[in-house]
Amino acid sequence: MTTPSTAPSTGDVPVVTLDPTGADHMGEAARLRAAGPVVRVVLPGGLHAWALTTHALVGELVRHERVSKDWRDWTAVKTGELTDDNPIIGMIKVTNMVTANGAEHHRLRRPVTRTFTSRRVQALGPGIEATAAELLDALPAHADASGVVDLRAHLSVPLPMRVICELLGVPDDQQARLRHLVDTIFRTDTTPEQVTAVQEDIPRFLGELIALRTREPGDDLTSALVADPSGLSGEELAGTLWVLLTAGHETTIGLITNAVRALLTHPAQLAAVLDGTDDDWARVVEEVLRWDPPIGNFLARYPLEDLEFAGVTIPAGDAIMAPYTAVARDPEQHGPDAHLFDISREPRAKHLAFGDGPHVCLGPHLARLETRIALKALFARHPRLELAAELAAALDGTATPLADAPVDLAALGPRLDADPSEGVHVV
Repeated sequence: MTTPSTAPSTGDVPVVTLDPTGADHMGEAARLRAAGPVVRVVLPGGLHAWALTTHALVGELVRHERVSKDWRDWTAVKTGELTDDNPIIGMIKVTNMVTANGAEHHRLRRPVTRTFTSRRVQALGPGIEATAAELLDALPAHADASGVVDLRAHLSVPLPMRVICELLGVPDDQQARLRHLVDTIFRTDTTPEQVTAVQEDIPRFLGELIALRTREPGDDLTSALVADPSGLSGEELAGTLWVLLTAGHETTIGLITNAVRALLTHPAQLAAVLDGTDDDWARVVEEVLRWDPPIGNFLARYPLEDLEFAGVTIPAGDAIMAPYTAVARDPEQHGPDAHLFDISREPRAKHLAFGDGPHVCLGPHLARLETRIALKALFARHPRLELAAELAAALDGTATPLADAPVDLAALGPRLDADPSEGVHVV
C-alpha cells in the first residue's frame, strides 16, 4: 500500500458507466478489467461508486476490518443523494445480517447457522428431484409454435422458488407475490411508483408469514426461527427471512441458466459430462460459478476511513462494488486461460461466487444441490438440447468468441417437438 500523498486522485481513475439492463455483462466485465484494478463506476440513478476488478483486491475488500456493510455509512445516504425512488434502493436500504457489522452481524447470523444446516438441505434432495421432474414433464406444453421454450421461466425460476418456499414455509398461494417483490427489487428499470409500492408490501408480506408460522408452526425454517431462543426482534426476524427468501432463490436462478448456456455453447464438454459421472456435474457447477457467477455486481461496502487499494485512495464513506463477473476471469488468479470455460480445469484457487470473509453466503450447499439436480435431469431427458435458432444465429454472427457473446437469457430454451403423439425430443 502506498501513502495517501502518492496515491492517484479520483480524477485519474477511469470511469465506466454500468448498463442497468445487463445486456452484455461479459463485455462489461472485460471492460472493467481492462480499465484497471480500481475503477469508478456510474450506477443506475447516476450515483458513483468504486469497483475493484481483481480477485486479490476483492478478497482483501470483503475481509477488511475497516470496511462497513452498513448502508448508513454511505455518504450518498447521509447527503440525500440516494433518494427513496432510486431503482437500487431495495438492494441498499435493508436492515439485516447482510448490512450488519462485527458482533451484531454474528448475533443475527447465528440463529440461521443453527437451523439452516447441511442435514436440512440434504433432506430436500428427493423433493428437489420430484419438483424438477414435474417441471420437465410440463416443459413441452410451454413451447411456442416453433417449438421454443423459455427455459428460464419454466425451469430456472420455478425450481428454486418452490424449494425456498417449502424450506421457509411460504404458502403456495403466496409464491407469485413473493416472486413479484423479489423481481422488482432486483430490476434496475423500475419506476418510482413501483419502488414505493414494493417497499411498502415487503414488510406486509413478511409480517403475514411470521404471523402464520407463529399460529401454525411447521417443519420449516421460519417456524424454527420463530421458536429460536436467541430472541430476534420482529424487525430482525423479518430482515433475516427476507435475506433467506431472496438470496435463497435469486442466485440459483442465474446459476441454472448460466450453466445451461455454458454447456450448450460448449458441446464437446457437454458430451463429456453426459458420458461421465455425478462428480462431473459437480465440476460443471463449480466451473460455472467461477466462469459466469450468478451475481455479476454486488453492492456495497463503505470504508470507515480513507483506504488504499492498488495505490488508489478511496475516501471514507464512498461505496465500493464487488464486480464478481469481472474478477471471475482474472488471469492472475485463474491463469491465462481464465476466459475459457473448462470443466476439466484444476482450480488454482477458489472462486468468489459466494463471497468470502465474515459475510460469505450461508446457502451455497443448497444452490449447488439444486443446480446439479436440475442439470442432470434436464440433459438426461434432452441430451440433444440446443439453443433457440434465433439466439444461436445471433451468437454465431458476432465477432466475439461464441462463449463470450452477449446473450438474452430470457430467450434461452430447448427446441422441443411439442406433438405429444411423437413424444418429446430435441431436434
